[in-house]
Amino acid sequence: MSAGSFTTLAKALQAADLVDTLKGDGPFTVFAPTDEAFAKLPKGTVEGLLKPENKEKLKGILTYHVAAAKAMSSDLSDGQDVKTVNGKSVKVSIDGKTVMVGDAKVVKADIAASNGVIHVIDAVLLPK
Repeated sequence: MSAGSFTTLAKALQAADLVDTLKGDGPFTVFAPTDEAFAKLPKGTVEGLLKPENKEKLKGILTYHVAAAKAMSSDLSDGQDVKTVNGKSVKVSIDGKTVMVGDAKVVKADIAASNGVIHVIDAVLLPK
């Protein structure tokens, strides 16, 4: 959050009442979309998701960005399915130095957090 490029993610986590959860003991791996990633969503999507009546849908999307284990980039492998906190899995694909999580590219990996690790991604992951 303190990096400054995650204001939309911070607002979404607050709206979904997930801030305290992610401050918990963990360990967690968070695939964190940047503000630019949220901006790629269709116009009005973020605003709609932040409304109180869409809290559960927002929570489902955000928990799709979190795994209940610490996975450094060296722990990820091509074709791996990572089970997320929302119960669904997201596929990892690795081609050379390019690491994809679902349709999102990892743009910065292995940011240490007190309760796990953060990988910055360039798109919002939407559960199918």
